[in-house]
Amino acid sequence: MKVLLVNGSPHAEGCTYTALREAARVLEAEGIQTELFQLGNQPIQDCTGCGGCRSGKARCVFDSDPVNALIQAAAQSDGFLFGCPVYYAHPSGRLLAALDRAFYAGSPAFAHKPGFAVVSARRAGTTASLDAIWKHFTINQMPLVSSTYWPMVHGNRPEEVLQDLEGLQVVRNGARNLAWLLRCIQAGRAQGLLPPTAENAARTNFIR
Repeated sequence: MKVLLVNGSPHAEGCTYTALREAARVLEAEGIQTELFQLGNQPIQDCTGCGGCRSGKARCVFDSDPVNALIQAAAQSDGFLFGCPVYYAHPSGRLLAALDRAFYAGSPAFAHKPGFAVVSARRAGTTASLDAIWKHFTINQMPLVSSTYWPMVHGNRPEEVLQDLEGLQVVRNGARNLAWLLRCIQAGRAQGLLPPTAENAARTNFIR
């Protein structure tokens, strides 16, 4: 089993990375393989609503940034941990742009796989940011992994994040819950328990 750790920060080894590594240590101790996916600091195209992702190719039409590589990595993963910095009381624009396009074009790569998220901030905006990330999970039939508090760490620098003992504790507890849920899903699959098939015929518009 493998968990994909997605670093939504432009800083490869900053505060968000520090939280992700804390989770990775727990997952690996639980026998879960981890892979770190860096969104990096290059520009990421926003979704334009062009509809090209309806082609069924599981690829976004824009191919100049990491989004299609993210979809491919997701298809080879069993669970996810998305990490993101908080700048203006919401997730980074680069992560939201990547998630919007990846979930539109590659939703089967994420569906029915558990997702956990952690955000990093100097002080505030964390719960609103988590809510925005979680909405990608819940619209795509992903079990949402919880912890013993809202998963967030605080600090301006990695060494300050390491001083947030409660925040890191929450990250570790969430990682253990993610490992446990992955094993539960694996055990169910071994007994022939497969994900349900969703209905998708009805699409109701409210403007007449």
